[in-house]
Amino acid sequence: MSNFEKKFGKYAISNLSMILILCYVLGYFIRLINADFLLYLTLDPYAILHGQIWRLFTWIIMPPSSLNPFTIIMLLFYYNIGTSLEHTWGVYRYNVYLLSGMLFTILGSFVWLGIQFFLTGSAGLKETSLIVSLLFSTYYVNMSIFLAFAATFPEVQVLLMFLIPVKVKWLGILDGLVLLYDFLFAGGLVTRIVIASSLLNFVIFFLTSRSHIHMTPKQMKRRAEFRQDIRRNSRVTKHKCAICGQTEDDDPNLEFRFCSKCNGNYEYCQQHLFSHTHVK
Repeated sequence: MSNFEKKFGKYAISNLSMILILCYVLGYFIRLINADFLLYLTLDPYAILHGQIWRLFTWIIMPPSSLNPFTIIMLLFYYNIGTSLEHTWGVYRYNVYLLSGMLFTILGSFVWLGIQFFLTGSAGLKETSLIVSLLFSTYYVNMSIFLAFAATFPEVQVLLMFLIPVKVKWLGILDGLVLLYDFLFAGGLVTRIVIASSLLNFVIFFLTSRSHIHMTPKQMKRRAEFRQDIRRNSRVTKHKCAICGQTEDDDPNLEFRFCSKCNGNYEYCQQHLFSHTHVK
């Protein structure tokens, strides 16, 4: 990933969680005006293969549920945990995590289409694909964000129902068990493909990072401060006069020399090279 980050890190999108929420806001606005129009924006693999390429992108604006106070609270919660992950991992890695979840979801929809065509043929495939496209949403992608947050900050406490303090790791374990039950027993082929594809990014993340993903908020703050210090001190001074303290940053035209008669590595600018007292 480091080589890719060097090449493409500059293209990473900052505050990606806010952009995702704004997409939901657009989806709620469209639903308010014309709910049927949203059916032309879903992740329908059959329609995509028949020319409706825009669905590869517009499915992201499909709102996860009806707009109510609970939904607003959940969106704010996901914004907060997404922002925390972005600050901890860095913009590039958070982009990779979230966008890979979306990419795997798109690939999962085509995997379902291929399996469905193999099992039943083309009869009724268009209608079935449109219905199934409602299941291929960002719901489980958002779930992967929460699971990643629980794995990264397991000891952070949240207020369950605004009253009960509970560590986020227990909520993550509970959600994981619910997802496992849904995958094994509650749903059919479509549900299994949706869950597996949308959460594949978390599986990859956990398997490759489980030994160093835990980080407390204090550690996150210290890491951010350390990065700021590194950026401030990234320019290293090569030469410094032992008498006046001038460096090449003060005057790029200054020349510096080491004195062979001084006992040690003492460097002087051109004004003090021959006028200093030798160190013995």
